[in-house]
Amino acid sequence: MSNPQYPESELTFRIIGCAMEVHNILGNGFQEVIYQRALAIEMNRQRISFARESEMDIHYRGQLIGKRRVDFFVEQKVMVEIKAVIQLEDAHLAQAINYLEASGTEVGLLLNFGARSLQYKRVMKRPRAQLPQPPRP
Repeated sequence: MSNPQYPESELTFRIIGCAMEVHNILGNGFQEVIYQRALAIEMNRQRISFARESEMDIHYRGQLIGKRRVDFFVEQKVMVEIKAVIQLEDAHLAQAINYLEASGTEVGLLLNFGARSLQYKRVMKRPRAQLPQPPRP
């Protein structure tokens, strides 16, 4: 199911399908790592390529200030962050957006396996604020 309005919509649709399968089988109540392992198995079954727990550098003004791990980079196009909480909060969404920015990836998914039904949010890279251009003479 491709939607030109959303980049990588076909791939994100497939990833969400894998996540739904995992949630249908395991339900809620496990730690994130359990869902991460199960999602890796399901994406392998669906022949979706990914890198798990990829480390990325965090920079501030050109200087390395830390490292973070993102749960998955799928087909080098979509970042996936997993949660296992009762309800997604704004802080979880902010974290996913920050990881997206830090990784240089355009599209991401935030998946929550902790609720009774799978929760998912699509995140996209924020456009950089444009500085006003001086008027042309």
